[in-house]
Amino acid sequence: MTPEPFVRPPARLPFPWGWLLGQVERKLGKRLEANRILAWSPRLLAGTGLMEALVIHDDPEVPRRLLKLLRVFASYQVSCPFCIDLNGQGFAAEGVSAAEVKALATGKPWDSPLFSTPETAGEAAALRYAACVCATPVRFPDPVIEALHRHFSDRAFTVIAATVAQVNFWARYIQGVGVSEAGFSGDPELLALEQFRTRVNR
Repeated sequence: MTPEPFVRPPARLPFPWGWLLGQVERKLGKRLEANRILAWSPRLLAGTGLMEALVIHDDPEVPRRLLKLLRVFASYQVSCPFCIDLNGQGFAAEGVSAAEVKALATGKPWDSPLFSTPETAGEAAALRYAACVCATPVRFPDPVIEALHRHFSDRAFTVIAATVAQVNFWARYIQGVGVSEAGFSGDPELLALEQFRTRVNR
């Protein structure tokens, strides 16, 4: 049984933000509990909604496959089952294999032969950088930054940084209000959600 979140959403959501959220939920086929909780502050609901509306899902310099890899990997790095579940859905449609998803879950996908080829060198560099963004304390070794610059322009670097930071924002907030995964992916075993749970009974 899915545990209740730490905070319940308000009974009524403010217009027009509640209506817009309802449209998104209908499209996804899932109730977005964490977003509903944000309705306690309409400004937060509006601000995060705008941020989500402008998220980059495809870019001439940062393809959909890399953005998917970064979102799934960052979700694992911050141990957010909801984020893993949400970002892990539809991975195959973005050209990511089940074996690659499993490699992302290890925390060091660049050690896998899947990300150790000349064709995946840029992805490995981006994933190493993403690991630094997600770490506490944050540390950026020079070789990590140099590798990212070798493969990506300043514009692409910015898109990569913002993508990983966005996952971190949502992960910390979602975990902070105690929201569990919602069944987006339909494959919790493949995504190893059980290994990344942060709610504990003591």
